[in-house]
Order: sequence, then structure tokens, then C-alpha cells
Amino acid sequence: MGKELESNKLSITEKLRPLVLLGLVYLGLSMLLRVVLWWQFGLDEGVAPLTLPAVLALGAWQDVSVLPFVLGPFAALLCLLPAGWVERRWLQVTLGSLLYLLLFGLMYLPFVEFFFFQEFDARFNLVAVDYLIYPHEVLVNIWESYPVGWVLLAVGTVALLLHRLLWPAFRRGFQSRCSVKARLRFGSAWLLLAFATVMLPGFGARSSNRVAAELSANGLRSLVQAFCTNELSYVKYYRTIEDSQAFALMHRHFGMSEPTAAPYDLNRTVPDRANGLGPMNVVVIVEESFGAGFVGAYGDERGLTPNFDRLATESLRFGNAFATGTRTVRGLEAITLSLPPIPSESVVKRPGCEGLANWGEVMKAHGYNTSFLYGGYGYFDNMNHFYGNNGFTLSDRTDIADPRFANIWGVSDEDLLAHALGYYDGQHADGKPFFSIVMTTSNHSPYTFPAGIPGIPAEGGGRKAGVRYADYALGRFMDAAKKHAWYDNTLFVIVADHDARVYGRAQVPVEHYRIPLLFHAPARLSPEVCETAISQMDIAPTVLGLLGLGYTAPFYGQDVLHLPPGAKHPILLNHNHDVALLDKGQMVVLGLNQSVDSYDYDAQQKSLVKTPPLTELTDLATAYYQTAFELFKHHGYILHDEKI
Repeated sequence: MGKELESNKLSITEKLRPLVLLGLVYLGLSMLLRVVLWWQFGLDEGVAPLTLPAVLALGAWQDVSVLPFVLGPFAALLCLLPAGWVERRWLQVTLGSLLYLLLFGLMYLPFVEFFFFQEFDARFNLVAVDYLIYPHEVLVNIWESYPVGWVLLAVGTVALLLHRLLWPAFRRGFQSRCSVKARLRFGSAWLLLAFATVMLPGFGARSSNRVAAELSANGLRSLVQAFCTNELSYVKYYRTIEDSQAFALMHRHFGMSEPTAAPYDLNRTVPDRANGLGPMNVVVIVEESFGAGFVGAYGDERGLTPNFDRLATESLRFGNAFATGTRTVRGLEAITLSLPPIPSESVVKRPGCEGLANWGEVMKAHGYNTSFLYGGYGYFDNMNHFYGNNGFTLSDRTDIADPRFANIWGVSDEDLLAHALGYYDGQHADGKPFFSIVMTTSNHSPYTFPAGIPGIPAEGGGRKAGVRYADYALGRFMDAAKKHAWYDNTLFVIVADHDARVYGRAQVPVEHYRIPLLFHAPARLSPEVCETAISQMDIAPTVLGLLGLGYTAPFYGQDVLHLPPGAKHPILLNHNHDVALLDKGQMVVLGLNQSVDSYDYDAQQKSLVKTPPLTELTDLATAYYQTAFELFKHHGYILHDEKI
């Protein structure tokens, strides 16, 4: 009996050895990646060496939590396959191939995570989910932007060597004989372990330093979390108050008459302004990744944007402008809808994005033709569906014949803006004013551009070259537009969709939400600098107020050129799953699981310092996001006073 028990223990040990070896490989690679990320990015973001042990310990906890799933296929095979089957040649080839593929994947994953962290200063998040939705564009972009070939060759070679070292132990593990009862116990224990790890608390460190929390997280678990929370219900995961209280608070905030206002409706009427500029054409040029930190007019000294800087001296420039998020669809959402960035996915990509109150519908009511022009294929990020179902005429890459240059994201900005000139000539000939939103694409990896432009390499120029080229194409467009009959009666709004990257240790790195914003109409508008804080949500109400065009709409943005004295005018920001409200140096951040954090924001030091709860501001932030979600969810964000 003793020998039988000893034999059984040996067979169990042999059976478990492949899983132990694979687990050690994964844990070792994950820990090495964490150290490399800390060395490359964490040190610069204030993650001190003394903090590293805690980060590594929390990270190990997270890594262990995904092991039952990473190793699940091999655990199932060890549990289900009879030992005698492993002698069959075809099964050995199959198992060996599976082992190689797993080793290859485990070794390739850290490279993917490194480059993702380098780009987004975070573990896999909602951006990674977006990438999975559009694999063609993303895979081509990755191939053109990173040394994928060399990485694949190196990983493939090392994985082959590691396979030769581990395969004997794997073969013995599969050949190890265990009773059916023992294998069932083993399988049950594995399932129980998997269930237990799902219930592990948290996804990383709760830290005042956002980068430290990201370092302690596990990329695979973060990806699964992002995928499962891609379209969150605000009322389920975030702080709420009574709906009646939230809408009443917004009524007071917007100066609406509560006794006559519909209880769940934010439509309000803004009258015509007699001293407005009148019904000018409006062209909104949304520049990809064109953050204020690149722009000379906003303090940068590298000389990357001479054309924008020249235009700034001839324009109404907003010196304190903010994006609402870090993705193109967030910028388009805010500009088009004047709607808060409800977590976690933009409404541009959510079901139910049709027939919403939007800037274009207001302009159509004033007799305008409306259009959306895009340099790429409009199916990307659901843009054609969104704009086509909200009253805009569409024109994308399919309408641009014989472009001078194109890459995976779209035609060059020069081609797009040249197409826009011809398109507006046709609109002008129609005899009606036109309103158009133009979305550029060139300032994006892989940073490839038309050849022959001085100072801008055709390939591999990086972010600086991207900004230079976007500025170059913008300057050519504006110079060419002066020769067209509609130019003097056109207001050009030039704005970024978001900054190029959102770095920083803060929970919401405010400085990387700063963007340039110009209103350019030299024949009608005097040069000036407005330092009032303005968000992308405020652009539509501000332009309408400047033109003097009245409207009735539930827009959350405000006309910053005509704010009532003492009016609260907060800035709303989205960062992954967090949403924030910033007002006069104080900020409230609403996070998952009803979390609330309060901060003092020092714009000079670019720092956030935690404070005791800011109750009034917290209620206002809650009311903004909760009412926006409820209006969208219940189809109440529309241009009439029907109750929802």
C-alpha cells in the first residue's frame, strides 16, 4: 500500500510539473516586464525605487489570478487525456505545437504590452478593445509603426529553444498515469481555483500615482475588464443621486425655470443675438492628436507649427481649451453633440446613437447644408453610421479619387483638404450656407507622409513630423481657401480631437487634455485671446452665440463668450473608466464602484492634491453624468420638449 501511495504521489507530481513550469515562465516574464516598464516609464512619473517592492508584490498577486486561465487548456488536456494516448505520434505533434504556440504567445505578449504602455501610458484598456474591433487597420498600423518582424523572429527563436528544454517534462507529465478519480479531483480543484481568482479583490494598486497602479495591474486581466465594461450602465457602476434631484440640479445650474421645465428634459431656448456675425459658413477642422503642448502659440518653442501660429495672430484664440477625452470619437462626440463624455464608451459607437440633438440639426433649422468629411473610411469607429443617422451628408475616402498619398488610416491631410475645397465650392454654388466638420488622419502612427516636403521625412518621422505635416497641410488649405468665393463669409474653427498621448501620474492628467482652439474669420472677426476655460462641448453654443443664431436644444456646453456673471462653467473630462469635473482649481473624479476622489488642481504646478470630499461639486459632477446617461439611454437627448 505504501509503495502504491508513493507511486501515486510521484504520478501527481509528474502530472503537475508542466503547469508549474509554464506558470513560472509566465510569472517570470510578467515580473520582468513590470520592472522594465518601471525603469522606462515609472521613474519619470514619480514611482520611486522604494515603491517598487509593493508594486511587484501587488503585481504578482494579479499575475497569479490569471494563471488558471492562461494555463487552462493544458490543465484540461492533462486532466482528460488518458496516459496511453500520448504514445501516438499525431498527438505528440499536436501537443508539441500547442506548447510552442503558448510559449510564443507568452513571450510575445510582453513586447505588445511594452509598446502599448509606451503609446498610452497604461495597461490594456478601452483603447485595446477598440483595436480588437478594427483588426485590419490596427494590424497594418502596428506592422508599419513597430519593428514587428524583428520581434517575431527573436521571440520565435527563443520560444523554440525554450520548447526544447521543456518538452521532455511535458511529455512525462502527459505519460504519467493517474486514476480517473484522481484526474477528476484535479480538474475540480482547478475549476475551483479559477473561480476563486475571479473573486480576487481589485485590479491593481489603489494609489495616488496612476502609473504605479497601472504597473501593478496585469495586462490580460485589464483587457478582460475593459472588454466586459465597454458599454457600462452609469447608474449601476457610478455614484448616483435621485433622478429628480439630478435634473433639478441641472435646471438650476443652467438657469432654467424649474416650475415650467419638464422634470426630465434639459431643452432650453437661447434667443437670437442682434449683434451676431450672422449666418456665415462654418467649417470645423478637427486635427488628429494636435495637443496644445506641440503648438508655438501655446508656449512650445520647437517651431513645429508655424502655420497655426500665424493663423493664431489673425484669429480669436482660446488660451485655455480642453478636450473631453483621449480618443477621436470623444472629441467628435463633444463637438457635435455638446454632450458630457459618459463612461465608458463614446455614444458615437453605442447602440441608440441615431437621431440625437446635435449641432448640425440646429444649423439645418437655420437653412444650412451640413456635412461630415473624413480622410479615412467612415465605417471606422462607427463614424458614417453616427453622422449619417444624425442629419449629415457624408464624404469619406471612397469619394477622394487619385489621392496623392494614403496609408492605412486614410488619405493625406493635403488630399482631404483639397477635396474639401472642391466640396465647398459645390456647396456654395447651391446658394445656401454650409456647416461642415472635417476629421483629419495624418498625424497618427505610422507617421508616413507625401514625399518632397522640406523638413518632413516621408516615413518614420514620428510625432514631431506628424505635427509638422498636419500644420503644413493646414497652412496650404487656408492659403488656398482665400482664393475661393466663400472664404470671406466663412468662420473656420480649428481644434484638436485630443492630445497625442496622456502621460502623468495623476488619476486624470489634466495638462494632457489641453488643446489648441481658433475661430478664424479675418474679414469679420478681430484677433483676440480669450482665456476663459472652454471645452469641446462648448464650441457649438459659443459659435452659435457668436453668429447670433438662436436655438432650442439640451446642449450641456455653454457660450463662453456670453457667460452670465458668476456662472459656474466646469470642464468635463473622461479618462478610461474615470470621469471628472474641473471647476476653478477643484476637481472631482467619479470612478467604478461608486468611488469618488476630490482634488485641488494647481495649473501652475500641473499637480493634483487630494482634499476632503467636495460635496457640492461632487453632486454637480454626478448630475452632469447621470442626466446625460439617462437622456441618452431613454432617447431623451432630442431637439424638442417631449418628456422621456
